[in-house]
Amino acid sequence: MSTAFKDPYPWVIEPLIACAPMRLIALSPLAVAVSRAGGIGFLAAGSDLSDLQDHLEEATCLIKHLPVPGARRETLPIGIGFLNWGADLNKAVEAIRKYIPAAVWFFAPRKNDDLALWTQRIREASAAKTKIWIQIGTVADAVEISRLCKPDVLVVQGNDAGGHGLERGAGIISLLPEVTDALKEQGLGYITLVAAGGIVEGRGTAACLALGAGGVVMGTRFLACTEARIDKGYQDEVLRARDGGVNTVRSQVYDTLRGTTNWPGHYNGRGIINQSFLDAKNGQVTEENRRLYAEAMKTGNDGWGPQGRMTTYAGTGVGLIHESKNAEAILEEVRRDVKRIQHRVQQSKAHI
Repeated sequence: MSTAFKDPYPWVIEPLIACAPMRLIALSPLAVAVSRAGGIGFLAAGSDLSDLQDHLEEATCLIKHLPVPGARRETLPIGIGFLNWGADLNKAVEAIRKYIPAAVWFFAPRKNDDLALWTQRIREASAAKTKIWIQIGTVADAVEISRLCKPDVLVVQGNDAGGHGLERGAGIISLLPEVTDALKEQGLGYITLVAAGGIVEGRGTAACLALGAGGVVMGTRFLACTEARIDKGYQDEVLRARDGGVNTVRSQVYDTLRGTTNWPGHYNGRGIINQSFLDAKNGQVTEENRRLYAEAMKTGNDGWGPQGRMTTYAGTGVGLIHESKNAEAILEEVRRDVKRIQHRVQQSKAHI
């Protein structure tokens, strides 16, 4: 395994699998469970950091009760994910200084220059013990942010990802190699790349490793995880959906209806198509759609589904998810499948 992972995250089991910091869902129980299972769990701080220290205190208590095998005492063996367009840097620095998480994940700044100050302040607050992960979705952003910040890890997110991402972008199969080449041309090839977007099981993981990724990130797969903080209706819809390339869509409709309209304009969210989206597409007045969405929120788990109105953010790999499991079982299954695929590749090479 790359020293970029083994040195700062000694508990990690190869291949590296990280859980994306999904807002409101990837909280302390999921982040800690993923790290305990040999991955890297990211706690979603999002844009509102008012309760971040409460979540970090919970994570600390969970780890004290049942430690992460192989973790060092000098850092908290989880990461924290920030939405940089809205997160308060001073509050972030205060929390980092107190808890020293193993990593932070930056995403969606108003402008890329903002991340240089975030990187500097976090490194100073943690004495460089907290490693910097930055999510990008284009080759241009990869080069610019790498020059500005010299991150420890770039999360290269393809357009198949669920939840928020760039309106326009390539799939991971072409994006990752092009980013790799561009960084090498600029003398930045030493930065570790982690693949994200549409990866939910061992086959996708093995493909990204073959493309040169140092590890993978999964988000949608952990929606069907027992440690995720997620409503049953949402999780049931994730387990029901199939043919994700057709039955999910990138749109700003869901943000409009939920009132989460502070995202930079070139971002939107991928979710499972439902009645809210179809009505918007067919010309329904936004205020009426908002009213119906608010009514659906009162119906509990019945608010999700194809005829429902509640947002179900998920990536195109959603059709490959068939059951809910705990984090340990998910990571073990992915590792087992990766080993099986890599063994088959080696056998095929031996017969050529």
